[in-house]
Amino acid sequence: MAERTLGGKLRALRRHQRLTQAELARRLDVSPSYLNLIEHNRRPCTAELLVKLADLLPVDIKSLSAKNDERTIAELLEVFGDPLFENLDVVASDVREMATGHPVAAEAVLRLYEAYRTTRESLQNLAATVSERGAFDSAPARFPTEEVSDLLQRHFNYFPEIEAGADALARDARLDDRDALFSRLATYLERMHGVSVRIERASQMQGALRRFDPEARVLSLSEILRRGSRNFQLAHQVGLLTQGAALDRISDDPLLTTTEARALCRVAVANYFASAVLMPYDLFLQAARQERYDLELLGHRFRTSFEQVCHRLTTLRKPGAEGIPFHMVRIDIAGNISKRFSASGFRFARFSGACPRWNVFGAFLTPGMICTQVSQMPDGQTFFDVARTVKKQGAGFHAPRTQYAISLGCELTYAREMVYADGRDLTSRDAVIPVGPTCRLCDRLDCEQRAYPPVQHPLTVNEHTRGVSFYAPLKS
Repeated sequence: MAERTLGGKLRALRRHQRLTQAELARRLDVSPSYLNLIEHNRRPCTAELLVKLADLLPVDIKSLSAKNDERTIAELLEVFGDPLFENLDVVASDVREMATGHPVAAEAVLRLYEAYRTTRESLQNLAATVSERGAFDSAPARFPTEEVSDLLQRHFNYFPEIEAGADALARDARLDDRDALFSRLATYLERMHGVSVRIERASQMQGALRRFDPEARVLSLSEILRRGSRNFQLAHQVGLLTQGAALDRISDDPLLTTTEARALCRVAVANYFASAVLMPYDLFLQAARQERYDLELLGHRFRTSFEQVCHRLTTLRKPGAEGIPFHMVRIDIAGNISKRFSASGFRFARFSGACPRWNVFGAFLTPGMICTQVSQMPDGQTFFDVARTVKKQGAGFHAPRTQYAISLGCELTYAREMVYADGRDLTSRDAVIPVGPTCRLCDRLDCEQRAYPPVQHPLTVNEHTRGVSFYAPLKS
């Protein structure tokens, strides 16, 4: 397949490697003039050239995907939707040209804007901080969680070497019996690493669910963990002990700019390893297809939580053995997004709130129940979403109960592969709920839940007349 939008990325990659056009052309066995045309998107970059590039330069072909362009374009549009740029005539074609033709500059704009927002929020809290502590701690330019989310997205949430490590553990620890996972993982830790496992009272754990003492070689797990969660924490610890080299390679990425981000990445990938141990790739994919992605049934079969099943489904991206390309989000009742990933093309707002019409918010109205939705974005993309609330385990009667909502979704074309679409008329226009990435980027002016005016239209106020929302224009 030929690709005509890779020129800017190829040019940035060449410059990063300090190669001239002539030198790279020689290595690729093409003429410098032809390479120049490719870099300016006037000739296609063929599949054969892409393979040569992957052999010659440290490039992940997936990073050149058009899906990455679309994600960058969506985030840039969100940036330029800020009132800060209200008087500038920045149109979508300008943004697309920047994302595809100048990817490094596009990334720089995103990082600069994120630093600006962080600084602005810090300044807004300065007075309270000074009055309470007498000092002001400056915030980082980017949150570590955002950097790790970006890294997972760039890898399409799939790590082959971690999958291979989980398969090797399954063979070494004889994890074929799903009902004996805990005992066999504990035996493996004792036999191979000299680590003993103890179940401790919640009061002794002092709020921790898992605590490893590397000196005493003791892994303590809280009694409040249920069986599946105990298995997960055991597998996580095995991952930290056995996958150190892989964790180091993945977390040693320029995208992660702080020690905190790299440490958080190690935890995230160790969690990935634990999921791969509890839900082996081929076995889990086969079960997901057979049971038509019944999330609760898969949780019962693999002794895992609803959230763990949803997260594992987003990682099924092995070439030639892919599952449905899902998007997933975890959100709290205040609208804070703590986990997000998209392989479906669904656009998450990065710098502002999400659309209240999205069923992940409606899930809080029916706790513990599955709710489904057919949603359509302003650009016409249509998705099928499944959402449900989940509760974090508490340590007792007086412990607070934390509640989140999880949403798992895919393009509507995949909906019939899921049991949740049974009995639904997916072709009916009445079934479609208009949803936007964020108010500033959504041009649906008749939305009664609009909180901000759209960037595409100026704010007009008529004090004598009220529409369906304050920002909705009135018909003459």
